[in-house]
Amino acid sequence: MKKVILNRWFLLSAAAACLLTNPVQVLAGQVHKLGLSLAITGPTSDAGNPYSKGVEDYFNYVNDTKMLGDDTIECTIRDDQYKNDVTKRNFEDFLDQGIVFYLNYSTGSTLALKKDFEEEQIPVIPASFHAGNLDGSNYIFLPIASYSAQMIGLAEYVVKNHKGDTPKVAMFIHPSAFGRGPVEDVQKAVAAGLKMDIVEVVEHGKNLDNTAMLKRLKSKGVQYIFSHTVQSPVATMLKDASSLGLVATSFGEEGKFTFLGAHYTGGNDLVALAGPSAENYFWTTSYIVTSEPGKGTDEQLALAKKYNRDDKAANSHNYANGMMVAQVATECIRRAKEKGKDITKETLYEELQAMNGDKSFSPSTTVGPVTYSKTDHAGVDTLQLYVVKDKAFKSAGKPFIPEYTSKIK
Repeated sequence: MKKVILNRWFLLSAAAACLLTNPVQVLAGQVHKLGLSLAITGPTSDAGNPYSKGVEDYFNYVNDTKMLGDDTIECTIRDDQYKNDVTKRNFEDFLDQGIVFYLNYSTGSTLALKKDFEEEQIPVIPASFHAGNLDGSNYIFLPIASYSAQMIGLAEYVVKNHKGDTPKVAMFIHPSAFGRGPVEDVQKAVAAGLKMDIVEVVEHGKNLDNTAMLKRLKSKGVQYIFSHTVQSPVATMLKDASSLGLVATSFGEEGKFTFLGAHYTGGNDLVALAGPSAENYFWTTSYIVTSEPGKGTDEQLALAKKYNRDDKAANSHNYANGMMVAQVATECIRRAKEKGKDITKETLYEELQAMNGDKSFSPSTTVGPVTYSKTDHAGVDTLQLYVVKDKAFKSAGKPFIPEYTSKIK
């Protein structure tokens, strides 16, 4: 009898010692690994920097609040300075670490790595909304409506609200695959019946003076300039137009320019860069803006405050952009866990494709729900048009879905 008691005492003591020396191994949940490569420095870092902070902060929030129970998300974030070769090395290193979900950034690197994503069969959400990312791809998912849809949405607004003959427009675009992406689709929309005259497509360079370009476009009768680039060159162009007295004070003002732009051209950062010259700038995206009150604004600012972000980051729509992709990835993991599935590349891919109908996902960061399916890999289809009034972006009308995006497929 003594021998049995001693043996039990020995086993209990050994178990207690194991708990004391190895508490993590015994008690901790699973660690789900993700990777993000993006331009925190270098070209387009004005978007990439707050984006990275939004991703980092939301995943920290998931872990700190035990949103996934004892499971945690470990997302390694690397700066690639907008260089495709660096992005590829980062992605390969992430794979070696065992990631189950990948967050990419630029249009160029997303296109360059498309075959790699297919070979690895890993779900990918980029920060690029280029419609061409989806061509021939099974594993790339756009977070919101494509650049093409955004620019077509702006074109539809111009056509519906312009007074007079066919509106004449110019496109001011980034000199890259990112900038060129929507041009052909807008041209297709015009060919399909959208009554608008595209007078000129301008790829901006590093030249900080747009005076000659603006005078040339005015001489051609252009009244609307659509921008598809990042904030800095748009701010410079707005200031140049203002100095020439060419910024319209009302929509479609004759002899002046009404400026409009897609996601990466606007936001609170643009107002800070352009100052008074940003007044009456029209802009579209699927994200909320903190210059308008609401639940999403409250949650974005609270997250930024919790992790000690400055006001510039906290109020950036690209911070919201980063938050949103982290929200979607987290929701996929949560849903897979709820179903008792192992968290793998395959199960998260399944959860993304099932995110539709009554299983759509409504994050706090967007103006419409995220919906994906086996045949639809564009997330939030809904757009919101904003316009700068009294130094802040305000909603112009209700959220909408462009009509011509379906007509050009």
